[in-house]
Amino acid sequence: MSIYRTLQQEEFLDLQGRILYEDNHLIIFNKRTGEIVQGDKTGDEPLSETLKAFIAQRDGKPGQVFMGVPHRLDRPVSGVVLFAKTSKALERLNEMLRKGDVHKTYWALSAGRPPKEEDTLTDFLVRNEAQNKSYVSKTGKEARLKYKLIQTTERYFLLEVELYTGRHHQIRCQLSHMGCPIKGDLKYGAKRSNPDGGICLLARRIQFIHPVKKTEVDVTAPVPKSWKGIQG
Repeated sequence: MSIYRTLQQEEFLDLQGRILYEDNHLIIFNKRTGEIVQGDKTGDEPLSETLKAFIAQRDGKPGQVFMGVPHRLDRPVSGVVLFAKTSKALERLNEMLRKGDVHKTYWALSAGRPPKEEDTLTDFLVRNEAQNKSYVSKTGKEARLKYKLIQTTERYFLLEVELYTGRHHQIRCQLSHMGCPIKGDLKYGAKRSNPDGGICLLARRIQFIHPVKKTEVDVTAPVPKSWKGIQG
């Protein structure tokens, strides 16, 4: 008998359909807004535990399932999230992330037009733990990103973002400071919330050399259906 909860067929099939890549060492999963990657103070079940239950059920595993979390996405953000199925893969991925060998591309939808079609932003961010929010300051940790305007609709502007540093709420804070708060992101200046409570920030693509196989991994998440008018 499995030590994990039994998933209903609808949930099982949903999870199965959101796996973007899997082998013996890794899972790359398409996270929805509202889901948490790793356990937090809310007590809600994180994806790491849900995927353990999924694998135990799918593969008939009676014992513990390993599911390492090398990086996280904020709860209101959607898109690609990477999990390690072995301790060896987790250790190597942690080192790759530390060295910047995992390349992540984000898409952000904003009601504000950026001042330039393409630019690199360098700011200093200070994190307020009590508010769970970051602010641009004259001191703090350096935050750098590059953005490019790639699509426009009647009301919104789609920016492709590449991170050079990994600060708390970095994309949300820096784009807002530039005058381009992300759609639905009330915390950073959006005028109204999204119906699903999330924000229009998508972890669109992840690229790296496989930590065990040494082959190229390049995975892209689909554009959420709620992003009307955006082609992906």
